[in-house]
Amino acid sequence: MGLLTIGAFARAARLSAKTLRRYDEQGLLRPVRVDPCTGYRFYDPAQLEHARLVAWLRRIGMPLARIRSVCALHATDPDAAARDIRAYWARVEAETAARRDLAVFLVDRLSDAAAGKDRPMRRLGAPLGLRYAALSDRGLVRDTNQDSVYAGPRLLAVADGYGGGGARAGGAAIDALRPLESVSAVSGELLNLLADAVRLAHRAVRDLPDSGTTLTALLWTGSRLGLVHIGDTRAYLLRDGRMFRITHDHTVVQAMIDDGSLTEDEAGSHPQRAMLLKALDGADTPAEPDLRLHDAQAGDRYLLCSDGLFTVVPEVELRRVAAGVADPEQAVRELIALANEAGGPDNVGCVVADVVEL
Repeated sequence: MGLLTIGAFARAARLSAKTLRRYDEQGLLRPVRVDPCTGYRFYDPAQLEHARLVAWLRRIGMPLARIRSVCALHATDPDAAARDIRAYWARVEAETAARRDLAVFLVDRLSDAAAGKDRPMRRLGAPLGLRYAALSDRGLVRDTNQDSVYAGPRLLAVADGYGGGGARAGGAAIDALRPLESVSAVSGELLNLLADAVRLAHRAVRDLPDSGTTLTALLWTGSRLGLVHIGDTRAYLLRDGRMFRITHDHTVVQAMIDDGSLTEDEAGSHPQRAMLLKALDGADTPAEPDLRLHDAQAGDRYLLCSDGLFTVVPEVELRRVAAGVADPEQAVRELIALANEAGGPDNVGCVVADVVEL
């Protein structure tokens, strides 16, 4: 059989000619010949299987870069291609399950609010407190450690410094928050206290040349937590067996994910994945942090960490350790060990804290 016109090939592959042109532009399926005068595309019938494979992979939402990889594997090692598809789908299912759990949590919470119901009350006479641990590690590649961590009875914090003075920047940011340990405040004042502390942190950092830091911290009142967040350090909440990320990265790739121009998979290999949109740095005007209040329940566990952990350890593994290791100190050690087992390419800062009845 000779070459097929784009129309004939489209009918045979059960795709539109427009789709085939898009595959050509994206480098997923090139025609074997293009007429130099008319620009008309011609395909070999042997390309039909490749065309259908691309269409199926696009239908399950696989990003372009990974489709190219799977197609290359399929040409030489179909078993390896099948394993790659299986691994991709396992990750999709894990991410979907996490989003489903968050949706259920939000529906329950908003439904209760609409019905005027209170969240379940802890038993009277059982005040709540924090049981916590913090640890920072240089990793296996970096010469210095620019991650700073802190955990105390009222304050939990992680800062990831960068630049020549990154270690000093991260330490200065946390030092600006430390006085909050001894300040008595009702929950309504938490966010104002945190906002004021961030402004002090900015003053401490702005004179360090070509340096800056991220900052994620939680301040405790006994029943509520105030969250302050700037940059791409993260905070997670484990509640009733479900784990939710309660911060939103201030990065270029997160903005691209938000506007639909990038998928989560593509973000992991994007050349600008470490570029921050917000940080504490030398800018004259400090960037506005995210500030929120969180109700606490006995049994809650909070995980704060730098990108040296979550960029190399899948969220399913973070949840496994967070849910399965009862002692906070052992949990932070195991999480950092996982990062180093994955190559330890960056510094790692980690805080784990449990809300417990005293």
